[in-house]
Amino acid sequence: MPDFFKLGLVLMLVGLIATALLAGTDAVTSGPIAEAKRQELLSALRQVLPEGFDNQPDQDTVMVTDPRLEKKSKPVTIYRGRKGETALGAAFKVIAPDGYSGDIEIMMGIAAGGTISNVRVLSHKETPGLGDKITLTAWPDAFKGKTLSNVKWGVKKDGGDFDQFAGATITPRAVVGAVKRGLDFFVENEAKLFDKAASTEKTAAEVGQ
Repeated sequence: MPDFFKLGLVLMLVGLIATALLAGTDAVTSGPIAEAKRQELLSALRQVLPEGFDNQPDQDTVMVTDPRLEKKSKPVTIYRGRKGETALGAAFKVIAPDGYSGDIEIMMGIAAGGTISNVRVLSHKETPGLGDKITLTAWPDAFKGKTLSNVKWGVKKDGGDFDQFAGATITPRAVVGAVKRGLDFFVENEAKLFDKAASTEKTAAEVGQ
């Protein structure tokens, strides 16, 4: 056999072995990575959902599309918390597109009836020492217990009830606005969101409109 054929065969075998090793590594690591991501999600859901749910909210979901939650018209997952057959509340992400440095991703939980149970900022690019206080302080706790009617929805500089930060009004204003839009969406669609027929297969057009 000519040398160049031998070389080609060797290279082919090396490539096949490398591909098999990579596939094996992916098979071994994909499970733990997926589980780690699931636990991270569950941790966030436990922080914002009303207490007492006994279901698996990451498996009791419905997809919706609404510009108040995600202005890029991307589907948003609604995670539903239940105790037995009783709906306790829901959690979902909402995007504030008008942060000082871009999008602010927020996870909010709302109890059945329309009272905010908790709010957490998941990601942002706000200015260190100024806008990043939305994650470094207890400021988001101010949303707990709020409804559409028991608070003035805005920062104090705009006549609302929520504090702004010294030298950083844009960031809290964006978060307040996004949370208010999320609450508007929930109150308007609560009955549909907890429809027993809804599931992960439900299309965005069938729920939330």
